[in-house]
Amino acid sequence: MGVFEKEKSTKDAAALETQSPEDFNQPSPLRKIISVASIAAGVQFGWALQLSLLTPYVQLLGIPHKWSSLIWLCGPISGMIVQPIVGFHSDRCTSRFGRRRPFIATGAALVAVAVFLIGYAADIGNKMGDKLDQKVKVRAIGIFALGFWILDVANNTLQGPCRAFLADLAAGDAKRTRVANAFFSFFMAVGNVLGYAAGSYTNLHKMFPFTMTKACDIYCANLKTCFFLSITLLLIVTVTSLWYVKDKQWSPPARNPDDDEKTSSVPLFGEIFGAFKVMKRPMWMLLIVTALNWIAWFPFLLFDTDWMGREVYGGDSDGNERSKKLYSLGVQSGAMGLMFNSIVLGFMSLGVEWIGRKLGGAKRLWGIVNFILAAGLAMTVLVTKLADDHRKTAGQLAGPSSGIKAGALSLFAVLGIPLAITFSTPFALASIFSSSSGAGQGLSLGVLNLAIVIPQMIVSLGGGPFDALFGGGNLPAFIVGAIAAAISGVLALTVLPSPPPDAPALKTGAMGFH
Repeated sequence: MGVFEKEKSTKDAAALETQSPEDFNQPSPLRKIISVASIAAGVQFGWALQLSLLTPYVQLLGIPHKWSSLIWLCGPISGMIVQPIVGFHSDRCTSRFGRRRPFIATGAALVAVAVFLIGYAADIGNKMGDKLDQKVKVRAIGIFALGFWILDVANNTLQGPCRAFLADLAAGDAKRTRVANAFFSFFMAVGNVLGYAAGSYTNLHKMFPFTMTKACDIYCANLKTCFFLSITLLLIVTVTSLWYVKDKQWSPPARNPDDDEKTSSVPLFGEIFGAFKVMKRPMWMLLIVTALNWIAWFPFLLFDTDWMGREVYGGDSDGNERSKKLYSLGVQSGAMGLMFNSIVLGFMSLGVEWIGRKLGGAKRLWGIVNFILAAGLAMTVLVTKLADDHRKTAGQLAGPSSGIKAGALSLFAVLGIPLAITFSTPFALASIFSSSSGAGQGLSLGVLNLAIVIPQMIVSLGGGPFDALFGGGNLPAFIVGAIAAAISGVLALTVLPSPPPDAPALKTGAMGFH
């Protein structure tokens, strides 16, 4: 047995000694799992607000297009670095408040700070010397970028330990682990619906009249007000959950002095790479299927409203006034589609466990819905062709027919089905597959996150140039996504190992890779 495995086994033994059997070996009541999962609603509320309100705010600040890609890259970069680090330390946190709760509380506090900086970037920039008639407000952009990066770091600090906390509460029970992640997905949908609804209400700023200032127009004031609401929701669900649900306190094992030099030579990144070295086939297959799954998802998630405005409605954000208006109508229709998507996502999340049993297991369900994702992305080609043919007969600025609108919105809704599985099943499988390896739940989920953020970086940096090779538009990336989804579905059904049955998968409390 190597140093890595030896250190892990002694840590697991120490953890067992500090916990009572009823607290450690038995799954927690469902009400406690639901309470922790509800934190996802507060987090996702803020993200939905960004998608619906941030574009006009960015235009108000005058952020140049060449800078915007650097700002949006902070999500995958922070996810690639922060989640494994936070996961590593949350597995070994010796706080009397537990392993996960200190990180969740810190993440929630950082979200509040970040949202304040983003919402008040224009006002702070104005106080620091930005002129109101300045097209590019450099100081405000700096404050906004700082807040945006802090927000991504905060969300990664919060979400990783939150999912790991759910896995801890499931105590290794395979069925309870899947249910916990399904509820997390459900509350993500609740947050999305609340965020899109708040973002679509243009008079929300009247709740807090002080949000509108000489440096902050109505879009900015609405953003501030929505963020105030999102902070309130996040703090309520976080404080309530962390007060109600107790976390297991972990104590480091007593070490043999002869082993100190060996164990101290395995630092954070050494242990992360060590985790990769001890990973066996189930976890590697999960990472591959997850990466392909997200290569399929990101083109649509990044460009769905642009597709509605450009390909379906025939508008152009850089065209004349009529063309810009058409594009804006398409983006608004896309936001409505995201609302439908979130509603289906919520209902589907509640049925994941039941549907999975009927279809023969979680991996089979994941494989099937990946084919639904592939078909949905491929159908964007048909909807685009129908919209283009309609404009040839009705006029270039006629907009889509009601049937074409209904078809496009139906695609958004249907894609809520595979999205519910994507938000829950891979994380549940990671917790189940990691039942007897050399890393903790936090680190295992952090490594799984690499299979998400690396595809995001690839799509973010390569999507635009790739589309340009084929004459522009969003369809080339969507087609690649459809192919990736189909491959992901085949691999999920053929090479991804089946998780253990519903009986508790681990009784020792060992959390890591297998």
